[in-house]
Amino acid sequence: MSPLRKLVTVLLTISGLLVITVILIMAMVFNQIFGFDEESPETTDSAPVVKVDSNFVNLWTAPVEWRMMRLEPEEQKLVKYGKELITHTSQYLGPKGSVRNISNGMNCQNCHLNAGSQPWGNNYFAVEANYPKFRERSGAVEDQVKRVNDCFERSLNGQALDSNSTEMKAILAYIKWLGSDVPKKTTPKGAGIFKVKGLKRPTDPIKGQIVYEAKCQSCHQANGEGVLAEDGKSYTYPPLWGKNSYNHGAGLYRISNFAGYVKYNMPLGATYERPQLTDEEAWDLGAYVNSQPRPAKDLSKDWPNIAGKPFDHPFGPYADPFSEEQHKYGPYKPIKDWIAAHKKDKK
Repeated sequence: MSPLRKLVTVLLTISGLLVITVILIMAMVFNQIFGFDEESPETTDSAPVVKVDSNFVNLWTAPVEWRMMRLEPEEQKLVKYGKELITHTSQYLGPKGSVRNISNGMNCQNCHLNAGSQPWGNNYFAVEANYPKFRERSGAVEDQVKRVNDCFERSLNGQALDSNSTEMKAILAYIKWLGSDVPKKTTPKGAGIFKVKGLKRPTDPIKGQIVYEAKCQSCHQANGEGVLAEDGKSYTYPPLWGKNSYNHGAGLYRISNFAGYVKYNMPLGATYERPQLTDEEAWDLGAYVNSQPRPAKDLSKDWPNIAGKPFDHPFGPYADPFSEEQHKYGPYKPIKDWIAAHKKDKK
């Protein structure tokens, strides 16, 4: 082989080695930049996984409006009037109502948000499917008329609505429509009020006042009196205590119910998807609001079986050894544990 040919062969070999070296270097740089190495699966596996709370996905919702066309014309009219009554109760049945004067000026919607159709907003989704039913509070089987009138007499601090009135029929028609797809004797996810995790300590009205002043007072006012609408017939922001608020027989007078209600609905703009209160704030807020003065109601016929009273019912006598103070403000776990243990004993 001539010297020239040998030189060409050596140069080609060196060139090939250089090309291979450049390719390897480029591969290493690419791998460093984009992270495609053997350790990447481990990195992926160790990444934190956010667990979705099943209490807040696939919640039951109200029927869409167009489905009302399937109803007979008279039924449609009743349903629409029923929704109007829930939304603007006081316009028709308040102190200056156009039909009757039997309530305190609040609207059903003040406690049952979005006309009773808000998930976890104390809605009516489960009512049609579950009534008539036995209720410990009355010690009897109740129908929907009784349940509606409980709200008029307690939350609206007023008088019972005539069961044969157009207004009662309309409210029942609307409640039936909201729960029209719910299977009998079932409660869909998102119905009623969410049960907030309990505290290990008593609820604290003093801490609750701090929460109220920071997050509630701008709407409900310093003395809890709310803001009356311009027409003087209803409230833009309802009173949370005082002579025009719910009485102490109402469901929201139980601090657990109040905490569950405000946790995912208050202050204005909060939802179950975007809550603004912590669990502790919700409990303490309930303790503060429900420690304020409000109308009384004769509860002497409530809970004929005292063993059936809920853990946070604030009025004795009780079947358990705990005080009214602890039943109202907690801590609740000892009470719940006692109730559970004695239920097992009876079995």
